[in-house]
Amino acid sequence: MPPAEHLLDVHTLAAPEPLVLALAALNELPSGSYLRMRHRMKPCLLYDRIEPLGFGHDTRRGADGMCEVFIWRYDDGGAAAAARAAAAALAPWFE
Repeated sequence: MPPAEHLLDVHTLAAPEPLVLALAALNELPSGSYLRMRHRMKPCLLYDRIEPLGFGHDTRRGADGMCEVFIWRYDDGGAAAAARAAAAALAPWFE
């Protein structure tokens, strides 16, 4: 079974809801899956919280200008490859 993408769209939510929902979604992320989070800005506070938990990430700019963050477990090679491939289809995020 190919890796599954789980979409979390938080672009209309106020802080701290995006951070809280992302951490909850990652806590329940099934093996072989990655999280794609849509946000209106780069979620800088999220990165320092997920890296020690064993998650990698790639931040991109969606076609609509939204920030798209792809997150996977470091030890899940299939999900990491799928997340990186999906991210590569979008432009890099620049501040």
